Amino acid sequence: MIDFVGKKRWFILGSAIALLIMIISLAAFKLTPGVDFTGGTSMTLNFTPQVEQGQLRQELINLGHPEAVIQKAGDNFFIRIKAINITEREDLFNRLKTGLNNTTVSALGYNTISPIIAANTARNAGIAVLIACVAMLFYIAWAFRRMPNPIRWGTCAVIALAHDVLIVLGVFAILGHALHVEIDALFISAILTIVGYSINNVVIVFDRIRENKTRGISPDFSVVVNSSLMETLIRNLNTTLTVICVLLALFLFGGATIHYFILALLIGVIVGIYTSLFIAGPLLVVWEKHQWREILPWLFPAKKAA
Repeated sequence: MIDFVGKKRWFILGSAIALLIMIISLAAFKLTPGVDFTGGTSMTLNFTPQVEQGQLRQELINLGHPEAVIQKAGDNFFIRIKAINITEREDLFNRLKTGLNNTTVSALGYNTISPIIAANTARNAGIAVLIACVAMLFYIAWAFRRMPNPIRWGTCAVIALAHDVLIVLGVFAILGHALHVEIDALFISAILTIVGYSINNVVIVFDRIRENKTRGISPDFSVVVNSSLMETLIRNLNTTLTVICVLLALFLFGGATIHYFILALLIGVIVGIYTSLFIAGPLLVVWEKHQWREILPWLFPAKKAA
């Protein structure tokens, strides 16, 4: 038996420290929005023969695009510039070909979004994530309505999935600052997928807790939760490892356009299994048994004896 609940203080404190780092990263660096959220033109280009990234950047500056964001993706380049139409694109390709010593330019992907549409997309993305979290809270509270204080179960589940989302956002804020990694509509899809996956893991654990509590395997809620975590451990690990294997294959051998989408999913799935085992259940124990002073003694100091 692994004493998950007995070590809950260290798990929760570790997560709190990780969340603090991610929140500071988000505040300091912020996410780097892509074309989907700011408007502009994005292209995936291939050059024959190959050119250097610095050489390409200098040529784009010479052609009037100092704002260009360039990322190397294998043998290709992902480029983001201000919005241009089809005629301007063809002119840009011809001038790149001339400026880069008659290099052949092939467009593997092309996308243009106006600033107005981009602003609407950003707003709708934020609303979608918020609605998903609120819906999960009420769903869990309804699903476990026969348990005492079902809103606590829902709140613990939402805290767990919010933990996963914040970790992914913080990592991408760091990647955006260090490597100019941008977020796009695919990233929002990844976040919503992580929300669904995380809540599924938590529901599996919570459902077993409900079964064991109903069966009365122990009057101690901590024992009930720990036994439930042990019983669902192998199932959760097997499911997660299967998903990770598929995502790793896509990450290593998939196309450049889904590279960071898969990376976000990978991080979310790995963090999700951690929260389902080490955060959601133990946090429920802390709340049910009113053990906040044990976890956060500086916020809940012991009362002095008279």
